[in-house]
Amino acid sequence: MKKIHFAYALLPVAAIALSGCTASPSAADYDKAAADIINNSFQPRGIATMDRLAQDDANRECAAADVAGKPIAEATAKAIEAANMKTVKWPSDGKFLGDWKAGEKIAQSGRGLTWSDKADAANGGNCYNCHQISKEEISFGTLGPSLYNYGKLRGVTDPNAAGSKAIVEYTWGKLWNSRAYNACSQMPRVGHKGILNEAQLKDVMALLLDPASPVNK
Repeated sequence: MKKIHFAYALLPVAAIALSGCTASPSAADYDKAAADIINNSFQPRGIATMDRLAQDDANRECAAADVAGKPIAEATAKAIEAANMKTVKWPSDGKFLGDWKAGEKIAQSGRGLTWSDKADAANGGNCYNCHQISKEEISFGTLGPSLYNYGKLRGVTDPNAAGSKAIVEYTWGKLWNSRAYNACSQMPRVGHKGILNEAQLKDVMALLLDPASPVNK
């Protein structure tokens, strides 16, 4: 990513200030100036392209609600969740669980998605950055809820049993696109955004739901 001269970065703000001699700048003017500064501060490099700066409807609406200091409108939230639910792709072979040992490695890894990574390199899930998962791991974030005993607490003793279907499908959908269930979720949409592939998602699913996983011991 390139660096820009501080004075150059402030040009949009200076333009607004000068125009203020005749009229006060609006919120839209400030928003545009901020967007211009951000767009002028970055350049595409490797797999890190400019599309990362583009806001989708969910990002835009949730950011506006956050700035306003009030919850997003219920109707808007439901519309965002419905739109994101349509993006969820279920396992191509109908099987939801892979290898929990591989899932643990994915959860531990924060590699990937930087300009120096290759497009075909496997990404990590970086799950421990926000969650407690296994009892053995003592270094974890608390931005998200603890996932220790995730399957056990939900009564998933056999992920293939009919009674476990709802939890298994919810977990897959939440990992694929968290905003299908919470419009303003800050959880990475690891399936929808291509951060993890189907096989990796199955392995993380196994980490959370397999009774043999240390998560459920």
